[in-house]
Amino acid sequence: MDEAAFLALVRADPVATGVLDRAPELGLPDCWLTAGVLFQAVWNGLTGRAPGTGVRDADVFYFSADTSWEAEDAVIGAAAELFADLPVPVEVRNEARVHLWYAEHFDSPMPRPFRDCRDAIDHFAAACCCVGIEVVTGEVYAPHGFADLADLVVRPNRVLAPQHVYEAKAARWQQQWPELTVLPWT
Repeated sequence: MDEAAFLALVRADPVATGVLDRAPELGLPDCWLTAGVLFQAVWNGLTGRAPGTGVRDADVFYFSADTSWEAEDAVIGAAAELFADLPVPVEVRNEARVHLWYAEHFDSPMPRPFRDCRDAIDHFAAACCCVGIEVVTGEVYAPHGFADLADLVVRPNRVLAPQHVYEAKAARWQQQWPELTVLPWT
């Protein structure tokens, strides 16, 4: 799979397309559509499932120096209005804030704050999840390439996520897409 094939599968998903088409209206710096809605759109396309199958939400990352909860909450509110008609929630988060809550949420320390959204994408629990599309420029970022996505392989990415997070996510995904090959943590 190359970038063009990846984008074609993503654009076949109405949630991904809806977010990509509207997210620039938020005017957020370093803003990306990431994670589940992207790789799950690919899995649905490759396995012949209907668009949106198994998609719980769409993640939009941005990176702002204002790390206050009030600033992020205002963005979350604006996004809720913008995406209110989509069939799944669109979760918008300032990746410059992740280090403030990560350890409590995932019961695992975060060694340093993210530098930007690409850095955050680099830290997803599985290599096939490490994909993003910048919402203004359309740039695709896939630091591990598209081979695992094309081959339906879930491989651990041990740079940040703890083992239990990877295993829980992989188990859920494999229930929805039994064609996946889930590689063990070790």
